[in-house]
Amino acid sequence: MAKILNDHDLRAALETLSADRQRVLGAQFAKGVIAYNRDERVARAIETGLNLTATPAEVEDAFRAAKSYATKTYTDCGKDTNWLAQADHFVAAAATAALTPDAFQTDRQNRAWKAAVQARMAVNCAQMEETEGEEGSEAERQYSAAEAFLAAA
Repeated sequence: MAKILNDHDLRAALETLSADRQRVLGAQFAKGVIAYNRDERVARAIETGLNLTATPAEVEDAFRAAKSYATKTYTDCGKDTNWLAQADHFVAAAATAALTPDAFQTDRQNRAWKAAVQARMAVNCAQMEETEGEEGSEAERQYSAAEAFLAAA
């Protein structure tokens, strides 16, 4: 497998994954930003997403829990810049993206890619509140995670 060096490489690699494997890798991306999460239901949803043997009913229940919280916290986005609340919202959005059932997917969407972008948004929001700069970018961490995931397959 070639090294993933940029978003083009990442997207190409993600396109090779089955829907279930997109879900698992997308959940890994969401778990990578779990520190910004404030809701236990979202944390449990991410854990369900990580389970390759989760039943469709379990995945749908987890999707609904994450989606409900993402919808609830959406109104915090755009308010008087509570950046950590917005980061929390994007963690839920990343989980929702990873767990999206087939019925809500289009051919052009990729669960893992959408989760990756939402996770990056969580980090960007949190950085507005953090006093220390981050070591390495979220994108670089995702490239490494995807390489490891693909190598383990």
